[in-house]
Amino acid sequence: MGKFKDLMTKAGRWLRGGSAAALAPPATAAVVADRFDGMEWREVYDQAAALRGLVDELGETNDHAGDLVRDLWTAAYKTAPQLRPREEMDPSRLVNHQVLESLTTSPEWAELHRETAGDAYAAAMAVLAQAGPLRQLLERTKEAQQAAQAVAQAQQAAAEAAAQVQAALEAAAETEDDQGEVDQAAATAVSAAIEAAEAAQAVADAAAEQAQAALAQSGPAVRATIRAAAEAATEQAQAEAALMTAWGIDPGQLTRLDFEARRRLADRLRGGRLAAFADLLGRFRQMAKGERARRIEHAQGELVGVTLGDDISKAIPSELASLGVPALRPVFAAKVAEGRLMTYETRGDERAGQGPIIALIDTSWSMTETHGGISREAWAKAATLALMDQARASRRHFSAILFSSASTPPQLFEFRPGRTDIEQTLELAETFLGGGTSFMVPLDLAAQVLEREHAQTGHTQADIVLITDGEARLTEEWMRTWQERKHRLGFRVFALAIAQEPGPVLEALADDGRRIDDLADVGQVADVFRVV
Repeated sequence: MGKFKDLMTKAGRWLRGGSAAALAPPATAAVVADRFDGMEWREVYDQAAALRGLVDELGETNDHAGDLVRDLWTAAYKTAPQLRPREEMDPSRLVNHQVLESLTTSPEWAELHRETAGDAYAAAMAVLAQAGPLRQLLERTKEAQQAAQAVAQAQQAAAEAAAQVQAALEAAAETEDDQGEVDQAAATAVSAAIEAAEAAQAVADAAAEQAQAALAQSGPAVRATIRAAAEAATEQAQAEAALMTAWGIDPGQLTRLDFEARRRLADRLRGGRLAAFADLLGRFRQMAKGERARRIEHAQGELVGVTLGDDISKAIPSELASLGVPALRPVFAAKVAEGRLMTYETRGDERAGQGPIIALIDTSWSMTETHGGISREAWAKAATLALMDQARASRRHFSAILFSSASTPPQLFEFRPGRTDIEQTLELAETFLGGGTSFMVPLDLAAQVLEREHAQTGHTQADIVLITDGEARLTEEWMRTWQERKHRLGFRVFALAIAQEPGPVLEALADDGRRIDDLADVGQVADVFRVV
């Protein structure tokens, strides 16, 4: 026989709530996440076949690879990710915790996180960019993972042994008499259960020490690998962000695309015909943006003298001084009304267009020729897309007409004011007709667009920009009709002749014609963007 209270004291360590049997289950996620993070993760995981494929592949050699991939995404996505304390982790996920700790404390992490925070797609792409290093990492930490798994198993065995102590003590309680004595067999069972629990805990403690040593040994390899992975992911994220910016695709447009659609878009921009446009397009957009900032209709420009006029903003100081004398104010008003006010004479920019912008792009075979690694087509398409930006910024209708020979129907792309259609923009950039060069059919189509726009909105002061590397015949009758249309609709024509002087046909058509020699120098057409 034995006292029940003595058994209780002896078994106290193994009872529920004791140090060896925590009430809360250990955490399997190294990064703290709320339910909204979880919802976002499930959505991107369901959309991203590549992400699911990575989890399946890594899961063949690591049972907890899914948790690791989720942790990496969560850390990249959250604005201020918080790493869970190590003691709260399920021992089997200690390697995952080590990887996340090494990643989020590395110098490379801050730069990567700037590209991914708050962007579920960018965070997922950052994880995918680290796929190769992750494979190496799991291979190099295999021993540490096995040791951590052994800790989990040993701790589970210790928990089960502690549960046996609890059960034996409850059975002994049922035999307790009025003096607090319990049955000898029950007391013996409690003592045996305690011994088994102590032995199991000793095994768990030894396993924990071995795991700690294995984790410490793998630490340098983990840090080196994860830093290299973060650097590679940053380069990819920055390259994709720069690509989207070059094409004028803003974050708002991207958020409306699901994961696979956004990934296909990035792959499309990186490959094929579009790959050659990105750098040049980025330079064109930057130049055009700068010219828009400078452009002011009837700009002050360069002072060249004094003249008579009615523009009070250009009045010389002595004329403005008369406004301070009440008796001279009627004289000032009369001068303004009669256009006799002394004003500064300036030479500034021409008026800026107000109506539609139409780009006519030659896509004959000769446009595939390259100069300094840049094709004539790439230059023309990049200039066209920058003109599209110009129209969008001023909420003007924009059209692009791709043309070649007279027997090939021109392709018309129309964009309403202030709107962007990514698919249509890419189709415009990718379309190439081939063949020879004819001007009359595409110019007629441009005039029809202007006629329709004028009928609908009354807009005049439209701008047509013709980009070509060839010449084409125009009939006298057609030319008379063209001049009548031009006078009636009030549009201007700019001709950009690539690698040649504008010939007599372009000179007859254009108000401003120029030769484009250096395709890498977008500044050659800066003044065109200032006035279009």
